[in-house]
Amino acid sequence: MKKILKLLGIILLFAFIVIQFFRPAKNTSTDPAAFANDISKAFEVPNDVQLILQTSCYDCHSNNTKYPWYSNIQPAAWWLNDHVLEGKKEVNFSEFASYRIGRKYKKFEEIIEQLEENEMPLSSYTVIHKNAILNKDQKLSLTNWATVIRDSMKVQYPADSLKRPQKPQQVATK
Repeated sequence: MKKILKLLGIILLFAFIVIQFFRPAKNTSTDPAAFANDISKAFEVPNDVQLILQTSCYDCHSNNTKYPWYSNIQPAAWWLNDHVLEGKKEVNFSEFASYRIGRKYKKFEEIIEQLEENEMPLSSYTVIHKNAILNKDQKLSLTNWATVIRDSMKVQYPADSLKRPQKPQQVATK
């Protein structure tokens, strides 16, 4: 039994060492083109809101993540990469200005909902990044900012442009 446990330990150690060579690409960019469509290009972002976004949102929702030390150890790097990819798929503040108007409008609505329901930032993120925890005033500041932007969009654009385009109905054939 001891031989089996020792062999299993050696195999697990070897597997741990081998997976260190398989790393996902890091979400870091210093290229100004990667930020050409930043949210601040499309909307006024007050300094306090920008600071909150950078501190609590941009690691998962932009083209530039600040990685912690443990991101160099597998499988943590894979887990972090998955979070970043998922976050950017949901909303990418570095690409926000390139979204069509209806999607921008919807994303502001979702930002408000996420804040009101205390769903963002994720608790798995704030466990390590204590400075990303939003206090009541920060949440209110973000919510008010997003609400003002949405309200201005309602005035500026026709109502039908703020809705997601409907997929054409397929007619059933016999």
